[in-house]
Amino acid sequence: MADFLFEIGLEEVPARMIAGAQAELEQRVVKMLERERLVRSGAVTKSFATPRRLAVWVEGVAERQEDVAEELTGPSVKVAYKDGVATPAAVAFAKKAGVDVADLKTVTNAKGEYLAATSVKVGRPAAEVIAAEMPKELAGIYWAKNMYWRAGRPERFVRPVRWLVALLGTDVVPVEFGGYVADKVTYGHRVLFGDAAISLNAPGDYEEALRKGFVVAEVEVRRQRIRKALDHVTRTVPGLRWREDHALVDKLTQLTEWPSVLLGGFEKEYLALPEEVLVTVMRDHQNYFAVEDKDGKLAPHFLAVLNTEADEAGMAVIRHGNERVLRARFNDARFFWEFDQRVPLMDRVALLENVTFQKDLGSYFAKTERVRKVASGLAGLVAARGVAVDAVALDDAALLAKTDLTAELVKEFTELQGVVGGLYARAQGFPAKVGEAIYDQYKPSSMEDGVPRTVEGALLAIADKVDTIAGMFGLGLEPTGSKDPFALRRAANGIVKILAETESALPLSFDEVASMGAQDPAVAGKVRAFFAERLEFYLREVRAQAYDVVKAVLAAGSSDVRDAVGRADAVTVVRGASAGDAGDFVAVSSAFKRMKNILAQAKEKGIAAAAHVDGGLLTEPTEKALAERSAELAGRVSTLRAEKNYKVALEQIAALRPQVDAFFEAVMVMAPDEAVRANRLALLEKVLGDFSGIADFSEIVVAG
Repeated sequence: MADFLFEIGLEEVPARMIAGAQAELEQRVVKMLERERLVRSGAVTKSFATPRRLAVWVEGVAERQEDVAEELTGPSVKVAYKDGVATPAAVAFAKKAGVDVADLKTVTNAKGEYLAATSVKVGRPAAEVIAAEMPKELAGIYWAKNMYWRAGRPERFVRPVRWLVALLGTDVVPVEFGGYVADKVTYGHRVLFGDAAISLNAPGDYEEALRKGFVVAEVEVRRQRIRKALDHVTRTVPGLRWREDHALVDKLTQLTEWPSVLLGGFEKEYLALPEEVLVTVMRDHQNYFAVEDKDGKLAPHFLAVLNTEADEAGMAVIRHGNERVLRARFNDARFFWEFDQRVPLMDRVALLENVTFQKDLGSYFAKTERVRKVASGLAGLVAARGVAVDAVALDDAALLAKTDLTAELVKEFTELQGVVGGLYARAQGFPAKVGEAIYDQYKPSSMEDGVPRTVEGALLAIADKVDTIAGMFGLGLEPTGSKDPFALRRAANGIVKILAETESALPLSFDEVASMGAQDPAVAGKVRAFFAERLEFYLREVRAQAYDVVKAVLAAGSSDVRDAVGRADAVTVVRGASAGDAGDFVAVSSAFKRMKNILAQAKEKGIAAAAHVDGGLLTEPTEKALAERSAELAGRVSTLRAEKNYKVALEQIAALRPQVDAFFEAVMVMAPDEAVRANRLALLEKVLGDFSGIADFSEIVVAG
């Protein structure tokens, strides 16, 4: 046994692609070694990644494959021999098995006598196997974009290959890829260590050797180094703290090999600009961390993570350069902010006629008018159901929502679309509800993002999203497979999240939202089905509900999002509590599945249930008991369901278990007497109907 190390050195890889490629390379290498019988399942592995390298280390790799014996069956004896002489069929089989004809055996099976042989597949040296298989695994790594970089070479990769390392113990494995043959030489930090080669004696030398070359190869170690440096540098100025930003930490971890941190500053006069603008410039354009005081207010400082280190004089030069660049960006932002104020938002509405939304759906002015109509309709529905909504503020917000698309600040900082409109509305004296609704109109941008803060913002966001979805569906531009160029799934996910999580519950159904957005009933139906699909995704992936719970709940109704979420939560709780010794809920679910199957089979055979349950035809005590008990519980469950007290309602349904169990033990549903049979089928239909309003329990998976 020996440890195995593989590293591929590259030109700088985009930060967003590194983590996925690191995980995939490790997975591919391990699976390849397991497949080739060079390592056992569960081997200890470790992966490394920096902008210039991906690497995998595997413990305990065999130096050669074990020999494998395989029993082969060949042609029948009748075909293999003629007059006692081996035929070409026997000779060919012996050759395939790698034995002499004289060593062939005869076996008897159900079909008769056949030739057989034991073929021994001789194991190959590990170096030979790895050299042959590793290039295939490298070529199979998924990259969002690949490139050719050397004429006459077939390999494509995310960036040009610059070196390969492949060590099995102390021996080099001659893996070839991208015009390079693996060696035991790697390279350190491009600036701090230069072009000097680092020779590795064995895989275990890797991390320490690179550390001496100013490279922290392990991603998590590099991440913690950045976080500690941010903490340390910030504490040099009392009362300051860096603003937590996990995504930026992750990004800078993948952008650096030897990270260090410096604290810079900018003039306090820039704090007169909105915080959102300043943070966007620092974070999204310069990869700087914002710094705040003990009250959470933005301070005139920033933190830059460098991919180098320097002495005090060197850091001063770097700090000056970063401050100069940031100052220029802030000056641009201030200029655009002041320039945009010359044209009020109301005057910008007409300018939207010159901004195209989609070639077949017209301009953003046309979209604005559609969104105003949808938002007004939705506001009317929720107001009629007791939700307070400022219809005037909502209409003003819908009218002005897209006007910032004509502003210079948005053209420069496109990620601030919507946010800028909200800030301008506030600066120009519009009511707070108008500005907040405009500010939040694109929320949530993802399932991790928050929902709009106000009812007006939530209604505007829903109206904007459903207009886009309905418009694209009307043109036949629906998402297909993994393709969703207009981000319609994200828009629908946003509507689901708003309806599920808005603090002031919006009493809107999918049917109502879809019908408001699409005038064509056929398109509205497609949009409604699309929403239901996204609700299933939300329950399963965001709320972490079990697949069968989601199926059961949605089968009982999926138009009311908040109701579906509440029902799913209750089913999960009661199902978990029923997983012990009693198991009443699980048992009743199993019985309901049985009822549904019986009714389906009867329907297939053309056997109809009676129109209603006739008490006079209930001849068995157990079926009478089931009818009486289910009628008693149905009333309670109906009341509890109306109160949305789903947990207690489900517990009441589970209380039906004794009667259900006794019924199936003593009663034959498909009785010979036609009237009795139809009556019993009607009883099953009634039980299912009375208790399936919360969930279709037949969808619940029961162990065994």
